[in-house]
Amino acid sequence: MNRPWNFAAGPSTLPLEVLQQAAADMCDWQGSGTSVMEMSHRGKHYSRIRDEAEADLRALLAVPDDFEVLFMQGGASAQNALVPLNLIGRNGSGRADYVLSGHWARKSFNEAKRYGDIAVAASAEGAAEFDGRRYGDWCWLPAQSQWKVRADAAYLHLCANETIGGVEQAVMPDMAALGAPEVPLVADMSSNILSRPIDFSRLGLVYAGAQKNAGPAGVTLVFVRKDLIGHASAQCPSVFDYSNVAGADSMFNTPPTYAIYMAGLVFKWLLRHGGVAAMDAASAQKSQALYQYLDGSALYENRIQPAVRSRMNIPFFLRDESLNAAFLAESEAAGLLALKGHKSVGGMRASLYNAMPLEGVRALIAFLRDFEARHG
Repeated sequence: MNRPWNFAAGPSTLPLEVLQQAAADMCDWQGSGTSVMEMSHRGKHYSRIRDEAEADLRALLAVPDDFEVLFMQGGASAQNALVPLNLIGRNGSGRADYVLSGHWARKSFNEAKRYGDIAVAASAEGAAEFDGRRYGDWCWLPAQSQWKVRADAAYLHLCANETIGGVEQAVMPDMAALGAPEVPLVADMSSNILSRPIDFSRLGLVYAGAQKNAGPAGVTLVFVRKDLIGHASAQCPSVFDYSNVAGADSMFNTPPTYAIYMAGLVFKWLLRHGGVAAMDAASAQKSQALYQYLDGSALYENRIQPAVRSRMNIPFFLRDESLNAAFLAESEAAGLLALKGHKSVGGMRASLYNAMPLEGVRALIAFLRDFEARHG
């Protein structure tokens, strides 16, 4: 099947094999007589779907036994509130620290301020210079050695990959080296989950909206260390208390059954195609190919500090922005979809999630080269 290449930032492209399997199952899941959307979430068929999804996810990311895996609703934006509601009272300090790396980290920080004493541990707001080049707001990351973390903070929060800005925190910090060994690290990995291994020994909680690398919108993945559960503040709704969700196997209320089923299909697709190790290698190859072309171009530019460039979301700009409309029209006609950058940043953006093959990236580079030859 010939399909356009979808570079959308999320909801994003899904593997064709997954879509075809879902289509085959739509009216009758494996002889059950019903669609997954019609099943009782407490019935035997759905229980199998849910249990296999968790088992496959644990296998893909080597999730330790001391972590709960939760399937929740509300996306990462809901977790901006649920993390402080569940963790801010963990040690009685009512404090939490945040690393501001871009739009999504800032959004998390602003929401958390409603629930406690929230401080900035580090920020990429403003300009900075590296290797003789000046980078603007949210186009760089402060070195971890410069972070200031309060030793009594209930947690430290960071966004591992900024979908809009195109910066990625590839290595999780060592909290002991930051002088806060008892402070658990919380990471929003919505846009790079399942694209690289996760060192859970450095983390207390990970959350990720599924609609980038793990499935369609509707389900949020939460990995939380068991000793961090059970400290929800009084104002936390019971349906969002991690203790209740974990105790009910993510069925304290009716879960997003179809979204979990679809995510489960993606997990099986990942396992068939080499797992996270293979996705890690492919992500490096795809992003390197596109960055290499952009860096050598006279028409396009990427404005992100090279050391922290995202492998998932690659923003770029035409040096002659009067060509933007023509670029978008011609790229769509060429079967390259959703390349327009976020409205807060402008320019263009190519999202290279796991389901985007190298072939799609090569098609994009071929178009970029042709467009530059005609307009550069």
